[in-house]
Amino acid sequence: MAEVVSLRSDAKADTASNARGITARRRTRALVMQALYEADTVEHSAADVLSERLSDAALSRRDAEFARGMLDGIFSSAAEIDNMISEFAPHWPIVQMAVVDRNILRMAIYEVMLSQDTPPRVAVNEAVELAKAYGGDSAPRFINGVLGSVMRAARR
Repeated sequence: MAEVVSLRSDAKADTASNARGITARRRTRALVMQALYEADTVEHSAADVLSERLSDAALSRRDAEFARGMLDGIFSSAAEIDNMISEFAPHWPIVQMAVVDRNILRMAIYEVMLSQDTPPRVAVNEAVELAKAYGGDSAPRFINGVLGSVMRAARR
């Protein structure tokens, strides 16, 4: 019986640890999105903004490296990512998209199509969650629809 209780406590600890990891990674993505947003709207250096935000956040070294890697990857592939957004959201010119939506899409497309760090379904789910938290009422549906098309293209 003690063995069963021990296994249950280990399972609860694993679940709690995993939930903290998801929360930390989502906070990390939110910081990257904020840096991209500020770079888009007031033309500050996204890398400088991210460094400032990371210094204020209580994130692990691993999460900070994830954020910097994501930001670097997005900027090094910016033209390719923006072309994909234009391809998968043809009725929404990228310059007319809400800044939050555009940057969430940039992050998610980077993670789905170019990065190997995150399973694609997780990247899509995280993007939708960010859209719920930071976007307008229709942002989650819009983000999910565009990324659904991206996922179908990625499978081909």
